[in-house]
Amino acid sequence: MTENQNSKRVYDLEERTYRFAKDCRMFIKTLPKAIANNEDARQLVKSSGSVGANYIEANEALSKKDFLMRVKICRKEAKESAYWLRLINDTNDLDNADEAECLINEAIELKKIFSAIIDKSS
Repeated sequence: MTENQNSKRVYDLEERTYRFAKDCRMFIKTLPKAIANNEDARQLVKSSGSVGANYIEANEALSKKDFLMRVKICRKEAKESAYWLRLINDTNDLDNADEAECLINEAIELKKIFSAIIDKSS
């Protein structure tokens, strides 16, 4: 990929949610070893992965009601991911706080995308 192609925002939401979960996992690997970080990281792994997993399920939904329920779960998990990221960022003196902020912003953007999907599908 060229530099320009690589820097383009991902519009394939399945790929974007996958990258979000992957980036959260890579971020977690950089955290200081502490009991609180271990517990917060465990929650972040679950919620960030659940965003994409539920979006995949939404795309395979059997009905509109099923689709909406799955997308609402995606939104909920994105909100939860932002919460854990904020908590980790605010309780650590991180060298990579910018990365944490980027991940928080991505979680918020994903939440807004899922909210828009819900509004347009209701």
